[in-house]
Amino acid sequence: MPAVISDPAQAAATRAGPVEPELFIVLNMGSGAARKDEVRQAIEGELTQASRRYRFVPIAPGQIVQACREAARLASEHGGIVVAAGGDGTLNCAAQAALANDCPLGIIAQGTFNLFARELGLPLEAAEATRMLLRARPEPVQVGWVNQRTFLVNASVGLYPKLLADREEVKHRFGRRRWIAMLAALKTMVQWHRRLLLDVELDGQLKQVRAASIFVGNNRLQLRRVGIPDEVVEQIGDGRLAAVVMHSARLGAKLRALFDALLGRLGSQEAVDSFTLRTLTVGARRGRRITVATDGEVVQMQLPVRFTVAPRPLLVMLPPPGDRLPPR
Repeated sequence: MPAVISDPAQAAATRAGPVEPELFIVLNMGSGAARKDEVRQAIEGELTQASRRYRFVPIAPGQIVQACREAARLASEHGGIVVAAGGDGTLNCAAQAALANDCPLGIIAQGTFNLFARELGLPLEAAEATRMLLRARPEPVQVGWVNQRTFLVNASVGLYPKLLADREEVKHRFGRRRWIAMLAALKTMVQWHRRLLLDVELDGQLKQVRAASIFVGNNRLQLRRVGIPDEVVEQIGDGRLAAVVMHSARLGAKLRALFDALLGRLGSQEAVDSFTLRTLTVGARRGRRITVATDGEVVQMQLPVRFTVAPRPLLVMLPPPGDRLPPR
């Protein structure tokens, strides 16, 4: 049953001042039931102590998209806020639903990398993130679009989506051992020889580029970590995205790019270009569909694939600037 603050508490909050918007929480923890219960208890404890109205929106197995849509619908109808508690996939689903329903998004990041939350200066511990959410107000944040599908951190075509898809297939068959995932990645690197024909629109100028992979970023923190030059990174968030293009499909070039990214020096790779853009269109000579990764989730999309900044920003619940953590 959804947890809802009792009527007496609501009445007391009304007497004390304006009623704060209700929170519609989607909690999706992939690490197990015990961890999920721990996070839920931390959230409930902070919200109950603050006499804040909230509900946990139920999630049926494999139905995270539907749960986020339901939470956004309720938030839109009641003037409330969608709150995503989970990893990058949960945040992405909730962001798409919030944009579609024109309602704010609150974040309690509980994933592996949490790059979107880190970039915004939000804490990663559930109770602390909930306390900060109580002090937050909606602010516009740039997000990307690929064929009108939202991405918060990055989207890509070519080698990287193939790596993700092959890794998940191997994990499903043989388990989630790290060495198995590494072997799957090496196998993909050896077998991937495809090069894409890219139509790149850069400030109104059109050019064609052939590449093995293209990565479009909307997160300064991630781009800095892999070593993209500052002159590119600093323009992100001002109506522009960053593109990182790997031209060569040769095994040696792919392996060097991988190691350089891990060491934070990808920008120095001769086979890699990086630049900012407003719109980028990707076409391929063969086929009508292509595999695309958005915030780590792999989907099939109709060609051509168009990357751009979303026409309107996402409203994200952020605390006062002085309360935010430095991006890390």
